[in-house]
Amino acid sequence: MKKNIFLVVSIIVLISCIGCKTEPKPTPKPKKESIQKVIEQRGVAEPLVEFGKSLDKKIGSMLMVGFMGTTAPQGSQICEDISKYNLAGVILFDVNPVNHSEPKNIDNKEQVRLLTEQLQACSNDGKLLIAVDQEGGRVQRLKSKYGFYGKFPRAKDVRKKSEAQIQSEYFKMAEELSSVGINYNLAPVVDLAINKRNRVIYKLGRSFGSKPEDVAKYSEIFISAMRSNGVLSAVKHFPGHGSSLGDTHKGFVDVTNLWQRKELEPYRILSERGAIDTVMVAHVFNRKIDAEYPATLSAKTIKGLLRNDIGFDGVVITDDLQMGAINNRYGLRNTLKLAIGAGNDILLFGNQLSVRSMVSTQNLVDTVKEMIDSGEVNLADIEKSNQRMEILKQGI
Repeated sequence: MKKNIFLVVSIIVLISCIGCKTEPKPTPKPKKESIQKVIEQRGVAEPLVEFGKSLDKKIGSMLMVGFMGTTAPQGSQICEDISKYNLAGVILFDVNPVNHSEPKNIDNKEQVRLLTEQLQACSNDGKLLIAVDQEGGRVQRLKSKYGFYGKFPRAKDVRKKSEAQIQSEYFKMAEELSSVGINYNLAPVVDLAINKRNRVIYKLGRSFGSKPEDVAKYSEIFISAMRSNGVLSAVKHFPGHGSSLGDTHKGFVDVTNLWQRKELEPYRILSERGAIDTVMVAHVFNRKIDAEYPATLSAKTIKGLLRNDIGFDGVVITDDLQMGAINNRYGLRNTLKLAIGAGNDILLFGNQLSVRSMVSTQNLVDTVKEMIDSGEVNLADIEKSNQRMEILKQGI
């Protein structure tokens, strides 16, 4: 009897629900495989670095930018850019190109420490690259007048010291950088001092010498000191700026008839020893290597010479893409397209050399997105660069 009653009630409930409205099912999220398939159709053979990472952030992960300000609070433009685009890094300068009476980013020790703390708080992973040029001699952003040591010797003069003294000097430099939150030093210079008329390397004493073995030796001491304090380094300026006559800050520099193949040797030696964190590529033009493009925009130089010949497969950073050698000839769109296609992993826009050349991060990202859509930029190159960056940041 009870079973019959239960059966009747069940039938009544079932009939009464016919025609009832049901809540719409939520739209299913796209499966990982389908997204991966779309990515592969665009030419990406490798798996995604981080599934779900937006295209904006993938592009941003290739950008290092300069900015105005001695602070970076939440809500500031640079903080929002770091967070929104997952920037690879920022570069700090002391001289303000807009107002020379005011500092750009560097005023004093405590201020820099607080600035880098704020910058890291803006980042997605706390591993934002915070860079400066701190070679010693004329090229050091952390100067005595800001409360830093500021008396590190030129590379040329380092050789006059004992090896123990050199180690001590560079350890002190690295320790000072680390103490204020700077984790990336765009040094050392591994160019050979082989052209006495060279105004940007030789005459400024920025080279460790004319012999590749010596340059590699002192550079390795420098790099080791940085690593001991958690600071990454960038050997520069590939494939060699020591033989040049001109200044790529100002304009096009052709080294075709001056460049010597031995200028590659410091890179080869250091690469074989596993002593390179990153390589900075110069804007020099060498017809014997690439008859069309300067090194920074040349796949023959980066993918061919540096990666295939020398065997370095780590992170490659451009010299400042707003320097005259590039900015005066190629324009922003072509510069981005060629620099990514050439195999660079970090595109440096210092926003330092002139007010006219300053560019917003959004403009950079949007321009690259447009070129991905048009097929001018291959997403595979960006994915590969993201992978190299992930590996590099494991060392921070």
